[in-house]
Amino acid sequence: MSIDTFLFDLDGTLVDSIPDLTKAINLLREELDLSAVTSDQVRDYVGDGVGLLLQRALPEELFNQNRRKRFMEIYTEHLTDETVIYPGIMEFLAMHKDKPMAVVTNKPQHLADILVERLGLSPFFLHVIGAELALQRKPHPDMVHHALKLLACDPERTVLLGDHHVDLRAAHAAKVKSCFCHWGLGHDDGLQADFQAIQATDLPLIFPEGEPS
Repeated sequence: MSIDTFLFDLDGTLVDSIPDLTKAINLLREELDLSAVTSDQVRDYVGDGVGLLLQRALPEELFNQNRRKRFMEIYTEHLTDETVIYPGIMEFLAMHKDKPMAVVTNKPQHLADILVERLGLSPFFLHVIGAELALQRKPHPDMVHHALKLLACDPERTVLLGDHHVDLRAAHAAKVKSCFCHWGLGHDDGLQADFQAIQATDLPLIFPEGEPS
Protein backbone atom coordinates (compact mmCIF):
# COMPACT_ATOMS: atom_id res chain seq x y z
CA MET A 1 0.00 0.00 0.00
CA SER A 2 1.37 3.43 -0.95
CA ILE A 3 2.21 6.16 1.56
CA ASP A 4 0.27 9.36 0.93
CA THR A 5 0.49 11.20 4.28
CA PHE A 6 3.68 12.34 6.02
CA LEU A 7 4.04 13.27 9.69
CA PHE A 8 7.38 14.73 10.77
CA ASP A 9 9.11 15.18 14.07
CA LEU A 10 10.79 18.62 14.20
CA ASP A 11 14.11 18.75 16.10
CA GLY A 12 16.56 16.23 14.67
CA THR A 13 14.31 15.34 11.76
CA LEU A 14 13.46 18.54 9.89
CA VAL A 15 15.89 20.90 11.63
CA ASP A 16 19.18 20.83 13.51
CA SER A 17 18.46 22.95 16.59
CA ILE A 18 21.38 21.76 18.71
CA PRO A 19 23.49 24.95 18.33
CA ASP A 20 20.71 27.18 19.67
CA LEU A 21 19.65 24.74 22.39
CA THR A 22 23.28 24.53 23.50
CA LYS A 23 23.59 28.31 23.51
CA ALA A 24 20.42 28.72 25.60
CA ILE A 25 21.43 26.06 28.10
CA ASN A 26 24.89 27.55 28.51
CA LEU A 27 23.54 31.08 28.95
CA LEU A 28 21.32 29.76 31.75
CA ARG A 29 24.19 27.78 33.27
CA GLU A 30 26.34 30.92 33.13
CA GLU A 31 23.69 32.79 35.13
CA LEU A 32 23.95 30.00 37.72
CA ASP A 33 27.77 30.10 37.78
CA LEU A 34 28.01 26.69 36.15
CA SER A 35 30.52 25.70 33.49
CA ALA A 36 29.42 25.26 29.89
CA VAL A 37 28.29 21.94 28.47
CA THR A 38 29.12 20.74 24.95
CA SER A 39 26.77 20.37 22.02
CA ASP A 40 27.37 16.61 22.16
CA GLN A 41 26.12 16.57 25.75
CA VAL A 42 23.03 18.57 24.78
CA ARG A 43 22.42 16.13 21.93
CA ASP A 44 22.04 13.41 24.57
CA TYR A 45 19.59 15.52 26.59
CA VAL A 46 16.95 16.11 23.90
CA GLY A 47 13.94 14.15 22.71
CA ASP A 48 11.53 14.13 25.65
CA GLY A 49 10.41 17.75 25.91
CA VAL A 50 11.76 20.90 27.53
CA GLY A 51 11.24 19.80 31.14
CA LEU A 52 13.41 16.70 30.87
CA LEU A 53 15.93 18.51 28.69
CA LEU A 54 16.51 21.06 31.43
CA GLN A 55 16.48 18.47 34.23
CA ARG A 56 19.30 16.69 32.43
CA ALA A 57 21.18 19.94 31.79
CA LEU A 58 21.15 21.21 35.40
CA PRO A 59 22.13 19.73 38.75
CA GLU A 60 19.02 18.24 40.34
CA GLU A 61 18.92 20.77 43.18
CA LEU A 62 18.93 23.71 40.75
CA PHE A 63 16.02 22.64 38.57
CA ASN A 64 12.65 24.27 39.25
CA GLN A 65 9.80 25.82 37.28
CA ASN A 66 11.29 29.32 37.50
CA ARG A 67 14.47 28.02 35.87
CA ARG A 68 12.36 26.33 33.20
CA LYS A 69 10.63 29.64 32.56
CA ARG A 70 13.96 31.46 32.37
CA PHE A 71 15.33 28.86 29.95
CA MET A 72 12.27 29.34 27.73
CA GLU A 73 12.87 33.11 27.69
CA ILE A 74 16.51 32.65 26.68
CA TYR A 75 15.80 29.96 24.10
CA THR A 76 12.97 31.96 22.52
CA GLU A 77 15.37 34.87 22.09
CA HIS A 78 17.92 32.67 20.30
CA LEU A 79 15.50 30.22 18.64
CA THR A 80 16.74 30.60 15.07
CA ASP A 81 20.22 32.11 15.48
CA GLU A 82 21.93 29.00 14.10
CA THR A 83 19.15 26.43 13.66
CA VAL A 84 19.07 25.10 10.08
CA ILE A 85 17.01 22.75 7.94
CA TYR A 86 18.82 19.50 7.18
CA PRO A 87 20.11 19.16 3.59
CA GLY A 88 17.58 17.42 1.37
CA ILE A 89 14.50 18.18 3.49
CA MET A 90 13.19 21.11 1.44
CA GLU A 91 13.55 19.14 -1.78
CA PHE A 92 11.64 16.21 -0.30
CA LEU A 93 8.86 18.44 1.02
CA ALA A 94 8.58 20.15 -2.37
CA MET A 95 8.35 16.75 -4.06
CA HIS A 96 5.34 15.81 -1.91
CA LYS A 97 3.83 19.28 -1.48
CA ASP A 98 0.42 18.12 -2.72
CA LYS A 99 0.16 15.41 -0.06
CA PRO A 100 -1.17 15.96 3.50
CA MET A 101 1.72 16.72 5.86
CA ALA A 102 1.95 17.79 9.51
CA VAL A 103 4.61 18.36 12.15
CA VAL A 104 4.21 16.29 15.33
CA THR A 105 6.68 17.45 17.97
CA ASN A 106 7.24 17.43 21.73
CA LYS A 107 8.57 20.99 21.39
CA PRO A 108 6.35 23.65 23.02
CA GLN A 109 3.64 24.69 20.59
CA HIS A 110 4.52 28.38 20.29
CA LEU A 111 8.20 27.64 19.67
CA ALA A 112 7.37 25.00 17.07
CA ASP A 113 5.08 27.48 15.30
CA ILE A 114 7.75 30.19 15.27
CA LEU A 115 10.48 27.81 14.09
CA VAL A 116 8.41 26.37 11.24
CA GLU A 117 7.38 29.87 10.13
CA ARG A 118 10.83 31.52 10.33
CA LEU A 119 12.61 28.72 8.48
CA GLY A 120 10.11 28.76 5.62
CA LEU A 121 8.62 25.34 6.31
CA SER A 122 5.05 26.47 6.95
CA PRO A 123 3.84 26.33 3.31
CA PHE A 124 4.27 22.56 3.37
CA PHE A 125 2.40 21.74 6.56
CA LEU A 126 -1.34 21.88 7.12
CA HIS A 127 -0.84 21.59 10.89
CA VAL A 128 1.90 21.92 13.50
CA ILE A 129 1.09 19.82 16.55
CA GLY A 130 3.26 20.65 19.55
CA ALA A 131 3.24 20.27 23.30
CA GLU A 132 0.69 22.22 25.36
CA LEU A 133 -2.28 21.25 23.19
CA ALA A 134 -3.79 19.16 26.03
CA LEU A 135 -2.39 16.09 24.27
CA GLN A 136 -0.04 13.57 25.83
CA ARG A 137 3.43 13.85 24.34
CA LYS A 138 5.14 11.17 22.29
CA PRO A 139 5.73 8.25 22.87
CA HIS A 140 1.99 8.34 23.65
CA PRO A 141 -0.01 8.12 20.38
CA ASP A 142 -2.22 11.13 21.26
CA MET A 143 -0.43 13.59 18.99
CA VAL A 144 -0.38 11.17 16.08
CA HIS A 145 -4.08 10.38 16.52
CA HIS A 146 -4.78 14.12 16.56
CA ALA A 147 -2.84 14.58 13.33
CA LEU A 148 -4.69 11.72 11.67
CA LYS A 149 -8.00 13.28 12.67
CA LEU A 150 -7.04 16.76 11.45
CA LEU A 151 -5.74 15.44 8.14
CA ALA A 152 -8.58 12.92 7.74
CA CYS A 153 -6.09 10.32 6.54
CA ASP A 154 -5.72 6.56 6.65
CA PRO A 155 -3.25 5.30 9.30
CA GLU A 156 -2.14 2.50 6.99
CA ARG A 157 -1.10 5.07 4.38
CA THR A 158 0.62 7.38 6.87
CA VAL A 159 4.26 7.44 7.97
CA LEU A 160 5.78 9.23 10.97
CA LEU A 161 9.37 10.25 10.35
CA GLY A 162 11.52 10.81 13.43
CA ASP A 163 15.00 10.49 14.89
CA HIS A 164 14.13 9.22 18.36
CA HIS A 165 12.67 6.09 19.89
CA VAL A 166 9.72 8.15 21.17
CA ASP A 167 8.72 8.67 17.52
CA LEU A 168 8.91 4.95 16.81
CA ARG A 169 6.88 4.13 19.92
CA ALA A 170 4.26 6.74 19.04
CA ALA A 171 4.00 5.43 15.48
CA HIS A 172 3.65 1.83 16.62
CA ALA A 173 1.01 2.75 19.21
CA ALA A 174 -0.97 4.77 16.66
CA LYS A 175 -0.65 2.01 14.06
CA VAL A 176 1.01 4.19 11.42
CA LYS A 177 4.22 3.38 9.55
CA SER A 178 7.51 4.59 11.00
CA CYS A 179 10.69 5.88 9.39
CA PHE A 180 13.80 6.22 11.55
CA CYS A 181 15.97 9.17 10.58
CA HIS A 182 19.59 8.33 11.38
CA TRP A 183 20.90 11.85 10.74
CA GLY A 184 19.12 13.18 13.81
CA LEU A 185 19.78 13.57 17.50
CA GLY A 186 18.32 10.48 19.11
CA HIS A 187 18.52 6.70 18.94
CA ASP A 188 16.07 3.92 18.13
CA ASP A 189 16.49 2.09 21.47
CA GLY A 190 16.66 -1.17 19.51
CA LEU A 191 13.15 -0.77 18.08
CA GLN A 192 12.29 -1.78 14.53
CA ALA A 193 11.11 0.86 12.07
CA ASP A 194 9.23 0.19 8.84
CA PHE A 195 11.72 2.35 6.95
CA GLN A 196 15.29 3.50 7.61
CA ALA A 197 16.87 6.66 6.21
CA ILE A 198 20.56 7.37 6.74
CA GLN A 199 20.48 10.89 5.26
CA ALA A 200 17.54 13.13 4.39
CA THR A 201 18.64 12.84 0.76
CA ASP A 202 17.63 9.14 0.96
CA LEU A 203 13.96 10.02 1.47
CA PRO A 204 13.02 10.48 -2.22
CA LEU A 205 14.32 6.96 -2.88
CA ILE A 206 12.30 5.49 -0.02
CA PHE A 207 9.15 7.51 -0.77
CA PRO A 208 9.22 8.28 -4.51
CA GLU A 209 6.85 10.83 -5.97
CA GLY A 210 3.62 9.25 -7.15
CA GLU A 211 4.82 5.67 -6.68
CA PRO A 212 3.84 3.01 -4.13
CA SER A 213 6.12 2.90 -1.08
